[in-house]
Amino acid sequence: MNKSVSVKVYHGYGHTQNLVVYGHVFKHKAKTKQVFSNNLFINIIHLLKLFILKPYPFVKVKLQFFGQTIYNKTEGDGFFKFEWSAETNIPAGWHDVTVEALTDDDQVLNVRTGKIYVPHITQYAFISDVDDTVMISHSATIGRRLRELFIKNPHTRKTFPNASSHYQQLALSHTSANQPNPFFYVSSSEWNLYDYLIETFKFNKLPDGAFLLNTLKRWKDLIKTGKTGHEGKLLRVMRILDAFPNQKFVFFGDNSQQDPAIYSSIVEKYPQNIEAVYIRNIRPEKEEETKLLLKKIESQKVYACLFNNSEEAIKHSKAIGLIQ
Repeated sequence: MNKSVSVKVYHGYGHTQNLVVYGHVFKHKAKTKQVFSNNLFINIIHLLKLFILKPYPFVKVKLQFFGQTIYNKTEGDGFFKFEWSAETNIPAGWHDVTVEALTDDDQVLNVRTGKIYVPHITQYAFISDVDDTVMISHSATIGRRLRELFIKNPHTRKTFPNASSHYQQLALSHTSANQPNPFFYVSSSEWNLYDYLIETFKFNKLPDGAFLLNTLKRWKDLIKTGKTGHEGKLLRVMRILDAFPNQKFVFFGDNSQQDPAIYSSIVEKYPQNIEAVYIRNIRPEKEEETKLLLKKIESQKVYACLFNNSEEAIKHSKAIGLIQ
């Protein structure tokens, strides 16, 4: 194996007929060990290392899952995506998936095992934005957003009070502890921050789930972190809906950027698939604009809630029967 080549496999998701796994192959990636220091210098160095990498473009990759073998190639930025149907019925839960990077003559450059989540057949599924919906990020302001990233580590990043309590209650809504409702976290943050976000959510006791993040950035583009186009997020959310046509979805976002408009356009296309839309009121100056979009959502017979704190959102979820 080539020690300079590395494979990264992100949590995948799906069901027997539609399974999806994403990842990257790198020619070089700075060695990064998760750090939980209060030292500003150490946190800055760690963050910079997450953006020091060289993707491996157009390299052959091989996936193995439940006896199946599937081949593909990475894209120009080293990103790979496997989408396939299983040959056997896949039980609900988390399952191992193995991805190898190969030379043209099938010599193994490196290998990594990841996880794929097959949700139980439950009534609800939840799609949540991350920055300023769950995690305090100040994403609308470049300076404050970078300050949060640079001076904090995954154990000191703050989530909004009672956000984890709300999500935990929703994970068990109308189901049992051994069959939780699935959560999908769709963020404008880049894949560079994947491990950082996983650890932040784990530390803050948010439900486990699949993350769908934004295109990798290199160190020279670090100042642009967290920026993505309207269309990119829209497509990622719609892919999840297409993968699970029989479940009712609940959306969570905020009004710091484009979430209300994105969710409104999705409700217009898939009103029968959406149960409710929750928007955290981060920017009061956009409150009236947000209310107009939520009225448009409600006109499609979908519940909508603009909330200032998670206690208000929890109360609304109980009122409409989302939380028993």
